[in-house]
Amino acid sequence: MEMSMASTTPCFSLPKKTFCISTPLLKKQLFGTTLPGCLSAKLPLKLNPIHTSIKCAVSEATQAPSALEKKSQLMRRSDIRNIAIVAHVDHGKTTLVDSMLKQAKVFRDNQFVQERIMDSNDIERERGITILSKNTSITYKDTKINIIDTPGHSDFGGEVERILNMVEGVLLVVDSVEGPMPQTRFVLKKALEFGHAVVVVVNKIDRPSARPEFVVNSTFELFIELNATDEQCDFQVIYASGIKGKAGLSPENLGEDLGSLFEAVIRCIPGPKINKDGALQMLATNIEYEEHKGRIAIGRVHAGSLRRGMDVKICTSEDACRFGRVSELFVYEKFSRVPAETVEAGDICAVCGIDDIQIGETIADKSDGKPLPSIKVEEPTVKMSFSVNTSPFVGREGKYVTSRNLRDRLYRELERNLAMKVEDGETADTFIVSGRGTLHITILIENMRREGYEFMVGPPKVINKRVNDKLLEPYEIATVEVPEEHMGSVVELLGKRRGQMFDMQGLGSEGTSFLKYKIPTRGLLGLRNSILTASRGTAILNTVFESYESWAGDISTRDLGSLVAFEDGTSTSYALMSSQDRGQLFIGPGVDVYKGQIVGIHQRSGDLALNVCKKKAATNVRSNKEVTVVLDTPLDFSLDDCIEYIQEDELVEVTPSSIRMLKNPKSAKKMR
Repeated sequence: MEMSMASTTPCFSLPKKTFCISTPLLKKQLFGTTLPGCLSAKLPLKLNPIHTSIKCAVSEATQAPSALEKKSQLMRRSDIRNIAIVAHVDHGKTTLVDSMLKQAKVFRDNQFVQERIMDSNDIERERGITILSKNTSITYKDTKINIIDTPGHSDFGGEVERILNMVEGVLLVVDSVEGPMPQTRFVLKKALEFGHAVVVVVNKIDRPSARPEFVVNSTFELFIELNATDEQCDFQVIYASGIKGKAGLSPENLGEDLGSLFEAVIRCIPGPKINKDGALQMLATNIEYEEHKGRIAIGRVHAGSLRRGMDVKICTSEDACRFGRVSELFVYEKFSRVPAETVEAGDICAVCGIDDIQIGETIADKSDGKPLPSIKVEEPTVKMSFSVNTSPFVGREGKYVTSRNLRDRLYRELERNLAMKVEDGETADTFIVSGRGTLHITILIENMRREGYEFMVGPPKVINKRVNDKLLEPYEIATVEVPEEHMGSVVELLGKRRGQMFDMQGLGSEGTSFLKYKIPTRGLLGLRNSILTASRGTAILNTVFESYESWAGDISTRDLGSLVAFEDGTSTSYALMSSQDRGQLFIGPGVDVYKGQIVGIHQRSGDLALNVCKKKAATNVRSNKEVTVVLDTPLDFSLDDCIEYIQEDELVEVTPSSIRMLKNPKSAKKMR
């Protein structure tokens, strides 16, 4: 990197681009110069919005209206801001939203508020991750700020892509120690493609090993790598501690509240660009369902105004339109939906009354409305087969067990899950479900079993492509954070799975290393458990889809075979005592099993059939001494663990109360 300090504005050259840092804030970040007095970190919450010389990130696409926009006289609404909070998983988005809601007086002073209030779904609270995007809004200085909390896991990238259609800017939350991670790159790339304004929030600044300077520089490099415009590279940085509800313009001097963050949102993120007097246009970006209201379409009104009781046209394209009526209309105020008579262009609202509306359709004016461009999301990379339960225990626990029930539920999922695909399988009772990753499909399985469905799923397989007679497979960028003493075994494991390391660095003062790999998606199947075993539970693995590239060759993902039940019956302590010498068991005594059920992991390659139901012979010969039976604690495999474990000839039986693994009867393999 060459640096020229001859002129007053520092410039530096990188491959293909030269950047000049003109704003005081970025000079402060990169070169240590002082900030002007008007931007001191003690920005109180009650001040009027400050308009300074800072040029906040608004891309050329947003600034320069096209001929069509000029023709329709687009204008900006200054009383509304629509923002999405995006980040890598576990960088503190939902906790930051909690603090924003509390400081905007959304709740009463004596009201009990649980942590991560935006994670309302049971599975989200159990796993500690956001799965579905949620809407809320706060009012700050007469400006309504619509906030959308988005998922951070790469498997739910389709949810993030949709949401970016509704907003003009994003808060990019980055951990003060880890810096930009794979999903940070993904969501930022999408936001820049939309031409959105970006405010970077360096969160968890109170961590002992925080390194804000490194994080800001790494984020800046990421902007350049993603071909951001000069204006987008000139982003505003806010340093924050989401859990303490504090923010400031410098890491050493945080304010007592999130005032600096609110000011940055109002100053740096533009209001929505609207055609106030045009014909109504609203793109359905999300769908919710309620028992009494039916389907609820959520989206932003792009042009015109929407009224309760209005007759509208629902369009997918110019030719495919049908008519409907808006029965109820809601806007988001604080933490709830509030009924509204009229919604003006620029605001986000929820519409009831159109029972067959789908994501990506436009609610338009009845007479001369035109559809907006439909939503496109990236293709799925992993598929799994779903089939009806054929085990001897079928119907014991589930409410919905037939192929018709299964088919209806899977196709219903497509209505709100755009990144998923469902196809009919080879037989009438088999369906192929494709998603963005194993977690994406596992969350669907978990939801279905909680709803009372009973079915079987096969092992995950990657979706390959053939281009010009060349076989291509999906590759992902994997980042592993691992303590140095376990680094050797983790590197060996990733090497076996065709991973190619392209970066390695030490991380802070905590004695951990940060490894970056490019690895086939096939190599990641079943990797999480192996890495945790190799690192004694200390490694953190994150992945994000990169591209389709040449087939990498054969990959061995499991060396050990399975222990399989020999007959139907109930397991006994006597039988398990001798069985546990053959490997690790999944079951304890007194468990009902059936022939072909997987009851443990064999300590060698190849499967082994065992009789775990054998009873001790009761003879009339008195024994001198009763033998004390000592059994090992059985392995407790979750749904994710089971799906990672099974191979080509194995299935997972999913019921509302149990998760069992079994050998696939259709591909019976000879056992020892």
